[in-house]
This record gives sequence, C-alpha cells and structure tokens, in this order.
Amino acid sequence: MSGIQRKIWTLAAVVLSIMAAIWIALTYYNQKTQDRYNDILQRYLRMNEVTTASQMTVTSLNNYLLAPSQANLTQLEQSKEKLRKARIDVMDLRNAGNEFALTNYMNLINSLVETTDRSLMFRSEKETEDSATAFAEATRISKYISEMTLTLLDAELKTYDGFYRGIIEQSSELKKLGIWLLLLITFLLLLFTYAFSVSITRPVQKLTQAAKELSRGRFDLRIEVESNDEISFLAKMFDRMRININNLISEIQQKAQLENELQQSKLLLQESQLRSLQSQINPHFLFNTLNTLSKKAYLEGSEETSDLLASVASLLRYNLKRLDRSVTLYDEVRVLGQYIEIQKARFTERLQFHTDIDETCLYVQLPGLTLQPIVENAVIYAIEPEEEGGAIWFRIFDGAERVTVEIEDDGPGMTEQRIRQILEERPVDSEGGHTTGIGLGNVVRRLRLFYGREDVIGIESGPKRGTKVTIGIPKTRESGKHDQASDRG
Repeated sequence: MSGIQRKIWTLAAVVLSIMAAIWIALTYYNQKTQDRYNDILQRYLRMNEVTTASQMTVTSLNNYLLAPSQANLTQLEQSKEKLRKARIDVMDLRNAGNEFALTNYMNLINSLVETTDRSLMFRSEKETEDSATAFAEATRISKYISEMTLTLLDAELKTYDGFYRGIIEQSSELKKLGIWLLLLITFLLLLFTYAFSVSITRPVQKLTQAAKELSRGRFDLRIEVESNDEISFLAKMFDRMRININNLISEIQQKAQLENELQQSKLLLQESQLRSLQSQINPHFLFNTLNTLSKKAYLEGSEETSDLLASVASLLRYNLKRLDRSVTLYDEVRVLGQYIEIQKARFTERLQFHTDIDETCLYVQLPGLTLQPIVENAVIYAIEPEEEGGAIWFRIFDGAERVTVEIEDDGPGMTEQRIRQILEERPVDSEGGHTTGIGLGNVVRRLRLFYGREDVIGIESGPKRGTKVTIGIPKTRESGKHDQASDRG
C-alpha cells in the first residue's frame, strides 16, 4: 500500500473509530435504561397478573358451584394453577422495602387457594351452606388481594419515581454531552484533516518550486522533500534527473571543447599527411617494378630469382588488397607459403618449416594477413638470432566447433609479462631493433573484433621452451562483428 493511500485509510479509520465509539456508548446506555424500565414494567405486570388470576379463580369457583360439571371443574383447576404460578413470580419481586407487605400478599394468595379447596370439599360433601360460606370468604380474600396489589403498585411507583426522574435528567445530560462530543469530534477531524492535507500539499509545493527553478536553468539547487510517501520518491527521482541533466550539460560542453581541439588536430594531421605522401614511394609502382624485374630475370634464365621476385610481388599485392576484408584460410596458407619461400631463400638451411594441414578445414573465414605476422615473429625471434637456425611447425586440424591453427617454434621463448602484454593488446617494445609491421598485438585485436570473442587466440611459452601460438577459428560467427571490424579496417 502506498503512502498517500495509507494516510487516506488512516483518516477514514479514525472517523469510523470515533463514530463506532459514540454508537457503542449510546447503544450501551439505551440498552441499560431499557433493561431497567423493562424490569419495573415486569414487576407491575406480575402483580396485576395475581389480581387477574385471583378474580378468575373466584369466577371459576362460582361457575362450578352453580353448575358442577367437569368442564367448569377443569376451568377452576387451570385458574388455581395460574394463581400458584403468579404467586411464584411475585416472590422474585421481594426487596428490603416491600418484604413485609409482600409476605402478607403471598399469604393472602395461599389463603385464597385454601378457601377455594375448602369450598370444593364442602360442595362434594353436600354441605351447601358451608360451601357458600367458603365461597364468600374466597370472594372477600380476592378483594383483599386486589386492594393489596394496588397498595404494592403504589409503593413501587413511589420507589421508582426517582428512577424515572433520573432517566429524564440523564436524557437531558445526554443531549448536552452529544453536542459537546459533536463539537470535539468536529475540532479533532478538522485538526487531523489539516495535518493530513499539509503532509501532502507542502511536499507538492516544494516540488513545484523546484520545477520552477529548473525551468529557469538553475540545476545546482538540491531538491529535498521530507515525506514518507510517493511524493518523496518522486522528489528523489526529480533530483536525480536534475543531476543527470547537469552532468549532461557539462559533458556537452566538454565534447564541444574536444571537438574544437579535434578539428584543429585534423587540420594539422592533414597537413602532415600531405607532407608524408610527398616522401613516400608509391606501393603500386613498387609492385609493378617487381613484376617487371621478375619477367626480366626469367627471360635472362634466372628462374629462381624470377620466382623469388614473383613471390615478393604477390605477397605485396596481397598485403595491399586483403587487409581490410576477410579471406579464407586457404588464401592465408597460400600466401604464407610464398612468404616462407622468400625466407628460405634468405636463411637457406637455417630455416626448417614443417606443416601438417587438414585441407578439409581451409574453407573457414578469418581476417586477412593473420598468419604471416605470427610466422614472421617466429622467424625474427627464433630463427634469425640463432647461428644454427631453428624450426617452425605449422599445423591445421579440425575440431567439433572450431578449426585449430597452431604455429610453434623452438626459439628462446617469451616471458609471462610479454605474453600478458600481447594478449591484453598493450604496446610491446620490439627486441633487437626488429619490427614486424603488423605486430602480434594488432593480430590479437583484429581476431577478437572479427569473431566477437576473447578466447580466439592463446600463447604458450617460457624461457628456452619455444613459443606456440594457437588460434581457434569458430566455424560459425555473427556477421555484425565482422562488419564492424571491416569498417574499422
């Protein structure tokens, strides 16, 4: 449940609680008054029932004496039973104020029952005069009971007169209490409503003021709202937006400054490139020149020199055209063979190059000019410094998901620090004044960009243990990665 909803429900709960408390208090008071009133009324009804039962008993006795039938006798017995029940009910009305009078009252009831029974007995014994005398006595006792009932009722009225007056006074006080409670509840509700409205409107006002300041461009003012509901969360998000906008403005200003500096740098770079082009030899002119020399050597009968120049020209043309797009492993192996022929012409028997190639794997794609820099690195550091030369092993074999290319030499090896520099694509200082053109770090970077993964190349080496470079070429790759890599090329 949200904070604002919780506040609204709290207000509703307070109002309902106050109304429920008032209703319970009034209900309790009314029920208590009604119970006391019903108790007094029951006392009057019970006494009046005794009078009625006594009169019915005398009437039933008279009917039986005049017409002694079984129906009249049954009616007389029922009247006597009602009179006994009324006597038992009257016993519950005993208290300290009417104990003596109520005792005489119950004795009269007993006397009426006994006199009725005596009249019946005389009637059954054919003593008519005694039965009539008993009947007269029963009639007189019934009148006494009626008079005693009035006397007791009068005493009850005097006893409970104060109660009736108390009810009237309590009703008047209750009206006054109701008015005061209404005023108190109204005041409390107004106070609580004011506090409730302030807890919502004050944070909203602060948030509105902060929005006005932001619209004026003041992004340095912190937005603080003390609340425990959604408005506080909204203020925090608003303040975070202010910080982000402020940071974005600062970033835009910094980018504008950098663009200005970059524009100046571009102008200087273009000027330096123009000057550099003036001092460079045109590679295509060099390529055409090598082709001409190769043909001339062939015509003069120097076939080995012609082949060597042709290999150099082909290698130069490959380096010029293939660096910016992917090639097949077959193309790379073919160019690598030309490179090895050139190096064998240089090192003769000092260079031993062993191959183990699974030709079914040569269809896979890889960046152009990948294998030559690795083999060139092995030639420079493992073959050239050694008087007796060295050996290089070149292997290609198929795997489940990758084609593995291994280039291994028996040179002095590399340190862990140098291997880490290459794999982390950091600049590596050349040793012995040699340069490989496209270094190993560049090859690592191009392979990772081409295949979109980090584990595409690995290096195993150690001091005096030689060096083995392993390339795992995935058989499938994402085209988007290659497109990005080609654009960079």
